[in-house]
Amino acid sequence: MRGDVVTGVDNFDPSYGEHEKRDNLRAALAHPNFRLVEADCTDMDALSHALATERYDVCVHFAAKAGVRASLADPVGFARVNVLGTQVMLEVSRQIGARRFVLASSSSVYGNAGRVPFREDDPAVDPLSPYAATKRAAELLCRAHHEIHGGAMTLLRFFTVYGPRQRPDMAIRRFATLMLAGMPVPMFGDGSTERDYTWIGDILAGTLAAIDRTARQPGEFATINLGGNRTTSLARLIDLLARELGVEPTINRLPAQPGDVVRTWADVTRAEALLGYRPATPLSEGVRRFVRWLRASADRSRELLAVSR
Repeated sequence: MRGDVVTGVDNFDPSYGEHEKRDNLRAALAHPNFRLVEADCTDMDALSHALATERYDVCVHFAAKAGVRASLADPVGFARVNVLGTQVMLEVSRQIGARRFVLASSSSVYGNAGRVPFREDDPAVDPLSPYAATKRAAELLCRAHHEIHGGAMTLLRFFTVYGPRQRPDMAIRRFATLMLAGMPVPMFGDGSTERDYTWIGDILAGTLAAIDRTARQPGEFATINLGGNRTTSLARLIDLLARELGVEPTINRLPAQPGDVVRTWADVTRAEALLGYRPATPLSEGVRRFVRWLRASADRSRELLAVSR
């Protein structure tokens, strides 16, 4: 146990069920070092008031609207939360004296970069979706804030994070849920698109290392990829899930979707040099662990349903 004292901020956005989000917080809420503030990251007055009573060393800003396809349907909402929300969190952090800031960014900022694997010094200037554009805008706001106010700031570009508690709309969880229900799995395009799937435990290790580095490097601004440093095609992902679940999937072949990139692939050389980051969980093992969690989660949901009846 690290002994950190943590205040979490959440507005329980209705992108998926509030009951699941609150269930995910059960263990944290039972810990004496955790406090929950229910507020929107775009509401500066509410946040300033709620956070004024404590002293904070670092702001870890992971609040966002997420998802490429969802951003096509709600570009204004994505801009409000991901751009305005980031500026509000930067300003609130300055007001409360937290001079260390860690931002969750995304591999989507690279677009269809010609060179692979993606490196942090690649020009991220061709976003393919509102989501990608808002995450890049958030990065630029952080850069401007650092130029003006200083402090330590790290931008973490996450590559397709998966594992227990994954959002229901994300591919691995959505596909597995559909397979277990005997429903068709949508495959957009010919299945050749590739992603750098990254196990949540590896992401958490990198994030904690980034938080600690901001304490050791008080004036640093750094952009760092956190990925698995390997790619997997959509077709192979579906096959891995099906084999682990013990099912024969039905594939619903659909046209490629606007906003989707051909591949993502993280160069993690900088992450290893600055954070000691070494992704340790291959996709085959991660999928096995994820399926165990999903089955246990489904069993628990059935138990809760039985109790509530």
